[in-house]
Amino acid sequence: MAELSTRDLLIEIGTEELPPKALERLSEAFSAGICAGLEQQQLSYSIATPYATPRRLAVLVKGVPEMTPEQEVEKRGPAVQAAYDKEGKPTKAAEGFARSCGVTVADLETLETDKGSWLVYRATQAGVATASLIQDMISAALAALPIPKRMRWADFDYEFVRPMRWLLILFGEEVVDAEIMGIRSDRITRGHRFHCPEPISVPEPHAYASLLEEQGHVLPLFSVRQQRIELLINEAAEMAGGFPVIDPELLKEVASLVEWPVPVLGNFDPQFLDVPAEALIATMKGNQKCFHLVNADGKLLPHFIAISNLASKDPDAVRLGNERVIRPRLSDAAFFWQQDRAHPLAERQAVLKNVVFQNKLGTVYEKSERVAHLTGEIAKQLGAAETLGIRAAQLAKCDLVSEMVGEFPELQGIMGEYYARHDGENEAVAIALREQYMPRFWGDSLPETAIGQALAIAEKLDTLCGIFGIGQPPTGDKDPFGLRRAALGVLRIVIEQQLPLDLAQLLKVAVSNYPDGVIAEETDAQVFDFMLERLRGYYQDRGMNGDSVEAVISCRPTQPSDADRRIRAVESFRQLPAAESLAAANKRIHNLLKKAEGELPAQPDPTYFTDMAERQLYDRLLAVSEQVKPLLSAGEYEPALQQLAELREAVDSFFDQVMVMAEDLQVRANRLAFLQQMRDLFLQIADISKLQG
Repeated sequence: MAELSTRDLLIEIGTEELPPKALERLSEAFSAGICAGLEQQQLSYSIATPYATPRRLAVLVKGVPEMTPEQEVEKRGPAVQAAYDKEGKPTKAAEGFARSCGVTVADLETLETDKGSWLVYRATQAGVATASLIQDMISAALAALPIPKRMRWADFDYEFVRPMRWLLILFGEEVVDAEIMGIRSDRITRGHRFHCPEPISVPEPHAYASLLEEQGHVLPLFSVRQQRIELLINEAAEMAGGFPVIDPELLKEVASLVEWPVPVLGNFDPQFLDVPAEALIATMKGNQKCFHLVNADGKLLPHFIAISNLASKDPDAVRLGNERVIRPRLSDAAFFWQQDRAHPLAERQAVLKNVVFQNKLGTVYEKSERVAHLTGEIAKQLGAAETLGIRAAQLAKCDLVSEMVGEFPELQGIMGEYYARHDGENEAVAIALREQYMPRFWGDSLPETAIGQALAIAEKLDTLCGIFGIGQPPTGDKDPFGLRRAALGVLRIVIEQQLPLDLAQLLKVAVSNYPDGVIAEETDAQVFDFMLERLRGYYQDRGMNGDSVEAVISCRPTQPSDADRRIRAVESFRQLPAAESLAAANKRIHNLLKKAEGELPAQPDPTYFTDMAERQLYDRLLAVSEQVKPLLSAGEYEPALQQLAELREAVDSFFDQVMVMAEDLQVRANRLAFLQQMRDLFLQIADISKLQG
């Protein structure tokens, strides 16, 4: 078969300004949709490049065949026995099958199989012109875009994320005739709204990006535009003598707002630096999409960098305009800072009685009281002052009703720390108010202080117990209260900070803090199971062997830090030569014990031993038990498992020479009790029968 000719395919959907936070995702999905459409038609291609700006979604696919490949078609019909009558004439079944294939019965072939003979239709289906398939591919790709809410425009019935304005489809040098959302295809693209308002004719796909950049003042490749913005920010910051802080999410959003980025270095009154830096940064980033600068010590400087979508003939006017817009925003932050400090945090506690946490679980004030009791208990267990833990929890949510946090919710906890210091609260209490929300996201920092750790854990456990207790656990991808994140946060704090806390005991305290009848009695057990499941995911993300994790979690350890030491010990143990043999032995013991009838003796009686291998294993077990006991008490599981590994030879010899399920019931029960004793010793660390080798 001759090799099919190929062309490059360019598709551009022109729109009104697309939502910036969704632009990159929409671009990737559109490109993936076009590629999927080609693959469904068995059309190969060399590479697909997505383009995205605020006013366009585009994709350039190189090396697309002009025709779909020929296909061999085979349809099986009725069995030969049913296809012909006794006289050898075709039956209605044979004639109907031939008609459905567009041929006569004489054109059909016979297929011989192990199960009999069948009529079969074979043919070669010619390829289809790729150009004729492109409109449907585009429509399918657009319909599949992840758009939560589509809109209509004018009096059309079409629905899309934003009104569509133009459509460019080139297959090689030819325009593919198509109509999508009432727009007919062409070779015309649009440049920058102001720098290049005239239409731009694209002669062939390869010229698209360079034409837009050189003639249209548009950087169509999202990644290039983002890198360009980062470079411009760094250059502007160097001119100001500072260091830019470039938030990746803000950088991505700004790259989705402009087609031709131009930096604007602005200044603000240094007196605003009396306001907490976090508040100034929040308003510059959130309201103005600006990047802030710091000095070598990380202190905020009175400068900002905005990214304009226009190369102005009067840059100073643009700078002054940005400074004029940002000044009232900073003034608002300064006003909130002044107003909030007029009332101590403690005075805001009463206001929390009017703020609902959850309809069935009461107010934020009631939650604070529950969390205070639990925080005090945890603080005490961590060797910190119970009174400080209680005080921190009582103040923890007071900044939620402050002016500053009302305007910038992301500053909750952060402003609480500032206000607590201003009020003269204990330093440990102030720091805890900031640390209570840690970790805020995957990989975030953890609270470092004992009071902060106690408050962060208590707050999360109270939420988990409350929401589970009213029957609203996470389902599928729905988790409106962030319970998965809360559970993982607790586990990270306890494990990574090696805190000696018993999760089961703390959950019981958390549940007991709720009034009778508000949440279900078995809530603590449900939450504990949920957190064990999170623990599996925690170690999976760290590349631990799943069976090592399961070996420990199946023992239901209640202290996460203790479970962590056990899992790491099992990971080390499985490298030992004895590991595979002892894991197999534990599996065998587990299966034998399941067959045990009646209650086994609490301790094996050596007088019932009838075999030397039995006596040797018993003696070896007693000796190893004495060596292991202090190691287990100290939580030194790795050396404990190394000691237990020395049982291998005696265990192998025992199973080679001893019949556990002896006919004498007393001997059998004694041997099972003996094996139970050995298994219980391992179970103080892990169920190594779960190891897969």
